[in-house]
Amino acid sequence: MRKRLQDPRQAAEIVAIQALSFIAGDPERLGLFLAETGIGPETLRSSAADPQFLISVLNFVLRDDATAKAFADSVQLHPTNVAAALQVLEDKRWERDTP
Repeated sequence: MRKRLQDPRQAAEIVAIQALSFIAGDPERLGLFLAETGIGPETLRSSAADPQFLISVLNFVLRDDATAKAFADSVQLHPTNVAAALQVLEDKRWERDTP
């Protein structure tokens, strides 16, 4: 039986790191990502510890439907779960959630 994650932020960070691995698995996609973010391949791993960087990873994946679907399929998630992970990392509050 799988252990259930209690912390939504931890789960979102895992999704973002999986997305980074997905990006890194395709040289063309990785080159585009590196060019857009302005980071170099040598700092890619250390950047993964930065929450803002993880947000940029998920934004990159989600901006194109085909890429979002391909990533979601590769990690066996629904694309809406990927979008939810981004929302958690951005800590966006919905109006209905505000007291």
